[in-house]
Amino acid sequence: MDVSHPNFAGNIIVNLANLPDFLRKPILKKRMEEFFSLSEPDRLEVINNALEAGPTIPFPNFAKLFATWLEILGAMPEEKRVALVLAYISEILRNPQKLILFNLDGILEIFISLDKTSQDAIAGSIGTIVSKLSDNQKRQLFLIIPQDAKLRLGL
Repeated sequence: MDVSHPNFAGNIIVNLANLPDFLRKPILKKRMEEFFSLSEPDRLEVINNALEAGPTIPFPNFAKLFATWLEILGAMPEEKRVALVLAYISEILRNPQKLILFNLDGILEIFISLDKTSQDAIAGSIGTIVSKLSDNQKRQLFLIIPQDAKLRLGL
């Protein structure tokens, strides 16, 4: 990724966070569906841009955006949900420092605020992904994830 290249995806994420729900949800859903039609390098760029932009958004706005993202994620077919979450987990395993700037306790609270069906769907997908990681990858991931989150996700 060219460092001098503007972070268009990051700018989109910041703008989405500031939109009202009725606009944010359909736009974000469309973007999440488009993710699967992207090339691997473009997917990686989107994930990196999201991981870079997230901590720069004031938490109340980020919370609304992330809650919407989780709602859409929870309603996706299992195969797509696993693919999307795996892409993020893989990038976080490659660059764990990207997660440090996030308010992980706040993110867990957002997850807990979801309806039980969405929580179960997302937790199940994460469990599927984690079960397929190597022991070293699991160890690395478990060092990053707060204990409360591991308990909530059944990890």
